[in-house]
Amino acid sequence: MDRKNKPAKSAKGRPKRPGLSHATAGRFGRLPPIFTDKQGRPGGRGAQQAFRIKGRHRSPRDIYHWLLTTSWAVFAAIGLGVYLLANTVFALLYLADPHGIANARPGDFSDAFFFSVQTIGTIGYGMLYPKNLYANVVMTAENFFGLSFIAVATGVIFARVSRPTARVMFSKNALIVRHDGEMTLMFRAANERANRVLEAEVTVSITRDLMTREGKSMRRFEQLNLVRSRSPLFALTWTILHVIDETSPLYGMTEKALSRTAGQLLVVLSGMDETFAQRIHARHSYMPEDIVWNRHFADVIFEDEAGGRVVDYGRFHDLEDGPEPGEEAALGPDVTPEDQSLKAE
Repeated sequence: MDRKNKPAKSAKGRPKRPGLSHATAGRFGRLPPIFTDKQGRPGGRGAQQAFRIKGRHRSPRDIYHWLLTTSWAVFAAIGLGVYLLANTVFALLYLADPHGIANARPGDFSDAFFFSVQTIGTIGYGMLYPKNLYANVVMTAENFFGLSFIAVATGVIFARVSRPTARVMFSKNALIVRHDGEMTLMFRAANERANRVLEAEVTVSITRDLMTREGKSMRRFEQLNLVRSRSPLFALTWTILHVIDETSPLYGMTEKALSRTAGQLLVVLSGMDETFAQRIHARHSYMPEDIVWNRHFADVIFEDEAGGRVVDYGRFHDLEDGPEPGEEAALGPDVTPEDQSLKAE
């Protein structure tokens, strides 16, 4: 084999992954989290994309998707605005013939507007009614629009209300600590509903900017192998563990090197909600500053005085001191030269 084509090796002789240059990754600075909630915090319930997308073509077919995902306040404002605008337009059409509505004051906008409201809502009190061909044609068009508008609005509201959503609480911090004799990345999730999620699955990926051999920066996703990625019954809490061994993307990294790579941990949890009988999803992300070293989670399950089992979600995010590492330790015995330089800074 040509010497130039041989893979580079680390100080311990282990082949390095192509493109995983931690030092060069730091040149691109820190990126914002991919998903943030309404307060700008990473992850969280209802988190949305934390960056703007330019040059994207929007299709009219996406209006339905937007109506399903927008807030209830915006949805109600849009519905009220369309309703008032439609009644205003049809009121102006009725005013085109001042004598088209019986018992209405000629040229009076309020009479025409409230006649439109009665027509679009199929109320019909009997005092106002169309009395010529033009008014009946406008009334027919408005009645058709009203039936269509009510049908669409009812369908969208039902879709919003019946859409299954997950209420999964993730710990505020992810931990890196020695667990069962091995350095382990861990965090935990809890089902906030009083039901069960069947056949729950979780995936954890790390995403960061890395340099290719051609010198180009690419955003790469690397999946982390979990000790247990499936749970047949997710009812209370679930601690997700990733052992940092030779196959882990985190192997050989120090705390400072992990922070300099500007990476994120992306968590996606899904399962079958037994109440909705549909699949639900929850997502969360951890930034480097959310990762705490050498701490343990506080116990949330204990027995009360009567011997019953109690789950205290008030302690869900609490941490306890772990074993003292002495000095800042790398995640494995193999520390790359780039990590050594970052540690010395």
